[in-house]
Parts: sequence; structure tokens; C-alpha cells
Amino acid sequence: MSSLTAFENRIAPKPLAFDPARLDGLSERLILSHWENNYGGSIKALTTVKRHLAEALEQPDTPPYIYNDLKREHSLRHGSVVLHEYYFDNLGGDGQASATERRAISEAFGSFDTWETEFRRVGAGLGGGPGWVMLGLNTHTAQLENFWLADHAHGPAATLPLLVMDMYEHSYQMDFGAAAARYVDAFFKNIQWDAVASRYEAGVKAAALLSQ
Repeated sequence: MSSLTAFENRIAPKPLAFDPARLDGLSERLILSHWENNYGGSIKALTTVKRHLAEALEQPDTPPYIYNDLKREHSLRHGSVVLHEYYFDNLGGDGQASATERRAISEAFGSFDTWETEFRRVGAGLGGGPGWVMLGLNTHTAQLENFWLADHAHGPAATLPLLVMDMYEHSYQMDFGAAAARYVDAFFKNIQWDAVASRYEAGVKAAALLSQ
């Protein structure tokens, strides 16, 4: 069983692509704690969970409900790692979307402001509780849409993340306490729109292939 690669964790912590001391309104202390403890902790936990899954599968008397508890944790930790990588990669910019990004979003939402209003509103609704906000490319319909994610494990089907915002309290409480709206303001000031554009270009190509 140990030779099955499905039970290996091949993910190493991805370095930040920006200087965490240079973000506008988000402290270096907050970003490093988030990256080291929450993202890094999920990578370590994913390694442990995969090892436990391999061990449990080798035991024919492992109760299915015990195995499924491990699979649930597998989904949560996998999602946490992936979403955190998207999150940190879409930080470090000046918050200014280019004409290309604004045009694509405006075509989907009627205006860029309408998109931003909805994205912020979903974030406000998640303040004080777990979850994520995602601008995603729905490859099933070829539409850009905003999505509410209740946790790390449950994301929209057939959707590629373009921009994600972490709304778990660990992403803002150190700087803002319970003032989640101030965190959302700071997040928008630091969006790396080049990353969003790259994801969008790749997503459009993927959607075209999937529709064939």
C-alpha cells in the first residue's frame, strides 16, 4: 500500500511572492502568522492524514465511519492548502485591475462596481465565521460568478478560482479584531490582478477544451 502515490503528500510550502512588510493595511505579523500557522499547518496535517489513510486502508477491520472521518479531514486539509495558495498568490499587488480584467468582469456582472459590491457583500456575510469568497470561472456555463464557500472542503463544481478571499478569523483578527469590513477594504488594496488575469486566461482555455 505504501507504494500508492495517492497517499503521498507532495506539497511543500510555497514561498510568498511578495514582501509581507510592504502590504497596504495588512501587517507583516498577520501575514506571516497566517502563512506559517494556518497554511503551513494544513500542509503538515495533510501529510499526517494521508499517512493515516494508508494505514487504515491496510486494516480490513477499520470501520467505514472511521475511514470516512479521515477522508473528511483529507478534503478539508487539501482544500485549505489549495485555497491558501490561491489567496497568497493573489495578494501583493496595488489593487488596480487592468482594462482587460475590468472589461471581462463588467461583461459578466454589468459593471465592475456591481461585481465588487457583490464580492464585498458575500465577505461581509462571512465576517465572524468560517468561509471564503471566490470569483470563479464556471467551466460548465463559461460564466464568471462570485461564490460563497462555507469551508475549505466545499467549493462550487466545475469552477476554477480566479480570486479568493479568506474570511476565516485567522486572516484578519490579529490586525482588525472583529472589524471584518476593514480587512475586506485592506484586501482590495492589495489584490495582485496580474495573478487573476493569468488564471482567467488559463481558465478560458480549459473551459474551451472541456466544452468540446
